[in-house]
Amino acid sequence: MAVHGIDLGTTNSAIARTGPDGRPEVLAGLSGELTTPSVVLFASPGEHVVGEGARREARLDPERVCTLVKRRMGDAQWRFVAHGKSWSAPAVSALILGSLVADARFATGEEPTAAVITVPAYFGDEERRATILAGAYAGLDVLDVLSEPIAAALAYGFGRLDGSADLGKSDSADDGSASAPPSETVLVYDLGGGTFDATVMELADRRISVLAVEGDHQLGGADWDERVALHLARRFCAEHPDAEDPLDDSAGSQALVLAAEQAKRALTDADATDVVVTHDGASVTVTLTRAQVDEMTAPLLRRTLDLTRSCIAEAERRGVPRVDRVLLVGGASRMPAVAQALQRELGLDPRLHDPDLAVARGAALYGEKKELERMVVADLRTRGRLRDGTPLEDAAPADLDDACRRVADAFGVPLAQVRRAVEIQVDTVVSRGFGVLAVNSAVGRLEPSWLVHRNDRLPIRTSRSYGTMRADQTEIQLTVVEQQGQAESSRPEDAKVLIVGGISGIPPGHDEGSEVRVTFEMGFDGVLHVTAFHVDAGIPLTLVATTGATLSQAEVARERDQLGRMRRRE
Repeated sequence: MAVHGIDLGTTNSAIARTGPDGRPEVLAGLSGELTTPSVVLFASPGEHVVGEGARREARLDPERVCTLVKRRMGDAQWRFVAHGKSWSAPAVSALILGSLVADARFATGEEPTAAVITVPAYFGDEERRATILAGAYAGLDVLDVLSEPIAAALAYGFGRLDGSADLGKSDSADDGSASAPPSETVLVYDLGGGTFDATVMELADRRISVLAVEGDHQLGGADWDERVALHLARRFCAEHPDAEDPLDDSAGSQALVLAAEQAKRALTDADATDVVVTHDGASVTVTLTRAQVDEMTAPLLRRTLDLTRSCIAEAERRGVPRVDRVLLVGGASRMPAVAQALQRELGLDPRLHDPDLAVARGAALYGEKKELERMVVADLRTRGRLRDGTPLEDAAPADLDDACRRVADAFGVPLAQVRRAVEIQVDTVVSRGFGVLAVNSAVGRLEPSWLVHRNDRLPIRTSRSYGTMRADQTEIQLTVVEQQGQAESSRPEDAKVLIVGGISGIPPGHDEGSEVRVTFEMGFDGVLHVTAFHVDAGIPLTLVATTGATLSQAEVARERDQLGRMRRRE
């Protein structure tokens, strides 16, 4: 029954599931570690290594080691090439997922088949589709892609009552009679290895409501490492002007970045640390202080503060004037400068919340919710107590209670656990605006027409009507765009083209300006679906379109075959 929760991270990943008591547990594989470096070594044409072994090899054989692939998700043009074979971001990510699946199999003796995979809250449609494709490549049924801050909030809410497994009511009694704690507004500051999210949400009785999101999926701890590595390279070159710059050599660059990362971690607890840089037959010992690193990376931290401030301001516009608690998530949030800056500049009092494992734990809780909820719905529909297509909340309370008891008895799950799964609600928002390119008749130029706006509540179904450009128009080109940056722009070049599709089959005989209604639909997974309807002709139009993250059928088949022939080496 277990649905696994997977934190597919930029620098480290983890897999978790809920135990018999409903508590989430992160699974360790053969290495005994709870996290796996998101690094892949293509050792030979048919052999790969994932994790710490690949990470160690990065400094010796960097041309065959792929890192930070999460930053490439949604980029259909990017490929990693090794041994004459090319790999898309979903294909590389599938190898990481496959390693996590193998770890879970080793830990539990069971084969994971279904999963909830987390993504940054600020991921757009293409990145989410690419994540789903990676899961499919790895042989997983991806039940949902869940925003990482929501997963962290689920993990936090699970233990809010000193160990009670709930977001609101205690599950110590089957009748759920215990009183719920007051609601609180939580800011999740999630600074991972390669991405940053700021999310404000309200945690109330059995409900998580996302109010606002901000973020940058090209900003994370790896950028701190690069700044430190640049400083180390400069010091090395100053001491040895005749030696090669380590950053000009692939192996030297990888070694320097790893040394920078180790130094950054050491400075979490120490005020200073020594770093030995050896390259091209020369060596130098560089003393790094925490103050130096804070100074050279200040613009990066400033960027996270600006995004956090914008997120809080958006929540205020939605009627939530204060933040009660700040949760620091993601390994890079351990840096002392993060908490100090949030307190000094935003007046917040942050605390670390299981920064490395909270997201995987929360994904496992959400996976359990999805599976138990599915079984309760199936029970109700089988007994004629809920019509197909009708949401679970429409079921009669007595029928829902009976269904929960039957599911609990059938699978040996505590009744309170089943009730919690069906009663907890997650309300979230869209992280980007979406629209179509249309001619603005007032100015006579092509502009984005925004149908969905950032921080609109999900799920969304919205329609807007447009007119044809000429009489007897038989074909329309529909260009769907995604907002880039924090503000919607009227300039096409400021928007990311997401879908370009030809709509054909419009019969002749209709005037200029004939109505074509475009509909955008987006569920909780944040994946966009677009349809259109020619109103005057009274017929639906089929949009044949591809997104940048959707590979061709031929390439999908090729990569599936390529993945099938890859052997994992421990």
